[in-house]
Amino acid sequence: MSKQSLVLEIRNQDDKTVHLGPVMITPAIGEDYWEYRVRLSETQAIVGFPKFSTIGIGFAQEEDWNTNLPYTCEAEEIYGHIEHNKGDNSIARDDCIAAIRLVQAAATAARS
Repeated sequence: MSKQSLVLEIRNQDDKTVHLGPVMITPAIGEDYWEYRVRLSETQAIVGFPKFSTIGIGFAQEEDWNTNLPYTCEAEEIYGHIEHNKGDNSIARDDCIAAIRLVQAAATAARS
């Protein structure tokens, strides 16, 4: 059950994916690289960011760098893939999945 009211933040973020001919290299991803963000605590958020001509979704703070999946994956699949980076057991699974869905809806609407 959700413990909090979730708010989607949106800002312009240039895609910083590095293109070397036909090869694409992951951009420098960090807590300040996002186009969509839903805060879950003072220190953690679900973020959506430009990567490989799509939007990747992951946690803002990660123990292992670059754990994310494209916004077109199912919300539960994304959460299962990134869950180990949550870093705060007080953040509810349902809030994470709801935050992922907010980012997915915004990314989908922006690309329609």
